[in-house]
Amino acid sequence: MIVLLTGAAGFIGLHLGRKLLEEGHTVIGVDNLNDYYDVKLKEARLAQLAQHRNFKFYREDFSDREAMQALMLQHQDITHIVHLGAQAGVRYSLRDPYVYIDSNVMAQVVMLECARLLPRLEHLVYASSSSVYGGNTKLPFSESDRVDQPVSLYAATKKAAELISHAYGHIYQIPTTGLRFFTVYGPWGRPDMAAYIFTRKIIAGEPIEVFNHGKMQRDFTYIDDIIAGTMAAIRRTPSSGVPTQVYNLGNHRSEDLLEFIGVIEQAVGREAKKIFLPLQPGDVPATYADIELAERDLGFRPTTAITEGIPKFVAWYKDYHRIAAAA
Repeated sequence: MIVLLTGAAGFIGLHLGRKLLEEGHTVIGVDNLNDYYDVKLKEARLAQLAQHRNFKFYREDFSDREAMQALMLQHQDITHIVHLGAQAGVRYSLRDPYVYIDSNVMAQVVMLECARLLPRLEHLVYASSSSVYGGNTKLPFSESDRVDQPVSLYAATKKAAELISHAYGHIYQIPTTGLRFFTVYGPWGRPDMAAYIFTRKIIAGEPIEVFNHGKMQRDFTYIDDIIAGTMAAIRRTPSSGVPTQVYNLGNHRSEDLLEFIGVIEQAVGREAKKIFLPLQPGDVPATYADIELAERDLGFRPTTAITEGIPKFVAWYKDYHRIAAAA
């Protein structure tokens, strides 16, 4: 495979890019290296990929139609697009809504238009999100559930990407698969995610903010399981009818937030100072993935519990930040 990978400097992008390269595929990475969080972390991830001779990187904004279409004309042999690049974060969408439209909606159109320029393209896979389930109260969340009541702009842009992909599939027969990721964590994770925030603050002895007074549940999914599901999705190209498909990729278990924090405390070796706060705008109290469809079609069977995954994350965090083992 020759894969165009957007968001190559991102958390999932690093792990997926590394897996593709280890299997002998060519990866053409694209990322704009924006400053939503520490650019040095993004650069460190890219350095991991740059060790492979089959990796090429372009610092471009994947929502820039002219830049991306020019890139497609240079690489007419691309067989797969994996579009992971996006503006992430529910709460940040309250501060800067415009960047979400550019990065999550316009970029989806740009990538689909790029797909039309590639004569050898077989499949476009893109990142959606469990956030599309909005205020749904039926658990677990199933792909057949209604998702037309988002509770954040971020969620609305992710659902828009799914709808746009369906339209392109109908009009142009472009095969697309959307992956609804459920709270991914692990080594090289994002600093704005719970595992990173809690670990950083607990190690530093700072209080952590616990929203909805701790009455939160999340389907925390370890990065290795996400990569296994994503690789399986890349290889399974939709072909019948409108060639579009959406899958949940989650751990198929919903963990209490306080239990999740407890596992981090144990891994760090220090108890957290907790500040209990109300539910934040745009947040939902619980997520839980029904993965029956992904099990059937992709053979997706996550195996990593938080008691195994969190210590691996904490060990990486201490190593990356050069924190002594006794800290």
